[in-house]
Amino acid sequence: MNACVTIHMAASLDGFVARRDGRVDWMATSDRFDGGETLTPEAVRAYLASIDCYLMGSHTYETALAFEASGQGWAYGDTPTVVLTTRTLPKARESVEFCAGDLGALLQTLRSRFRSIWVVGGSAVAGECLRRGLADEVRYSVLPIVIGDGIPFFGGSSMDAPLHLLEVTTYDSGIVALRYEIRR
Repeated sequence: MNACVTIHMAASLDGFVARRDGRVDWMATSDRFDGGETLTPEAVRAYLASIDCYLMGSHTYETALAFEASGQGWAYGDTPTVVLTTRTLPKARESVEFCAGDLGALLQTLRSRFRSIWVVGGSAVAGECLRRGLADEVRYSVLPIVIGDGIPFFGGSSMDAPLHLLEVTTYDSGIVALRYEIRR
């Protein structure tokens, strides 16, 4: 099986995935771009169906649980979701699995089980994947806002990582989706 590991996050134009305190209240933007594509529910469903597994850190998991508790739903559906943690966290559903230990070994195991693995947060997990050469591509959804300070997209990554632009999509919401191949 030829699996692909994708790092994906939505971030502000200045590269932050959350405020310092973890809040993502700024993600609900009201910008409109007339020349952009409309993201229909059918397109979103088809897109999400192409993802076989999600990988996230414990803080991202807790944020997802808070979204669900506030009535916004569980963004990951029934897709297997692996949470990296050494803490005891509530298991929200059967599709959630908790893991601790070496990220490289975990991704090697996931690559043998799934063809499309998405690292969806947090910034430390994304940074570690990039630093260790564990991912194949980066998808960066740039939201039309500057927040000035916060948690950077690639936390803890202090290295150059050459990328190759594969795709750019603009949406009528003002979001720009960038897709890059990670060069080895």
